[in-house]
Amino acid sequence: MSQPIVVGVDGSEHADRAVDWAATEANLRHRRLHIVHAVENWPYGAPLFAPAETIGLMSRVGRGVLVAVAERVREQWPDLEVSTALVSDDAPHALIEQTAGAFEVVVGHRGVGGFTGLMLGSVGLRMAARCTIPVVIVRGTADERGEVVVGLDLQKDADAILHYAFDAAALNGASLRVMHAWRVSQTLVEAGFAPDRDKAERVEREFLDRLAAAYAPWQAKYPQVDVVPEVVMAHPVTALSDASHAARLVVVGAHTRSWTAPRLGSAAHGAIHHAHCPVAVVPST
Repeated sequence: MSQPIVVGVDGSEHADRAVDWAATEANLRHRRLHIVHAVENWPYGAPLFAPAETIGLMSRVGRGVLVAVAERVREQWPDLEVSTALVSDDAPHALIEQTAGAFEVVVGHRGVGGFTGLMLGSVGLRMAARCTIPVVIVRGTADERGEVVVGLDLQKDADAILHYAFDAAALNGASLRVMHAWRVSQTLVEAGFAPDRDKAERVEREFLDRLAAAYAPWQAKYPQVDVVPEVVMAHPVTALSDASHAARLVVVGAHTRSWTAPRLGSAAHGAIHHAHCPVAVVPST
């Protein structure tokens, strides 16, 4: 297929794990793997102010990283088409530039150099918030026998998220856990309006019906995928984090848009930081 899978590298162990995940994905999907390394001019800010020998050294190191990664990928996946790019720019801009026409972009949750650790303000978080294609942050340990977990906000359009989740489950021969988490606000609890057992069960049944209606069209398109619906009375981040312990992938949505770019909601933001397996952030269509 023409749409490649893009992965950012910087020579770190975390980036190597991202490459392994991306290469496995590209091989399964019969897509080209495009490996990107960013050469930043920081702290100089612009090439004009960076010493020529520094720029030259950083470029040579970057080319060495790309060559080493590409060779390792070709040894392990000899039939996989691989391309590389050395980009002189800050890491988020470099990746976004290279993702034009791509299927998805993959980054490690921590790193060195151009691709820094996935903490607040980091490359992975910024990519997930700005990219208009799926972004996979490779963190934790994926259970190769585990299920795909998708968290749904039933008040938002979930078609793009469900499409990605069903496709990932079918691709890996995995079951799909479709989750919705809800909780009573602390204000209502303090005011004495917490639901009793009967009310909680009625709410759960209602949410299960709404979940089934949301994923039914995709279940029809992917009949081979075993779906496990689940409604949890908990904070969405807690529910997704707990489910991620035995999962191969967690899928969340970047629903809100500002101009043309998606923005992360609190559940997606929390999952990126706390999940115990790779997280795919899928923008709504």
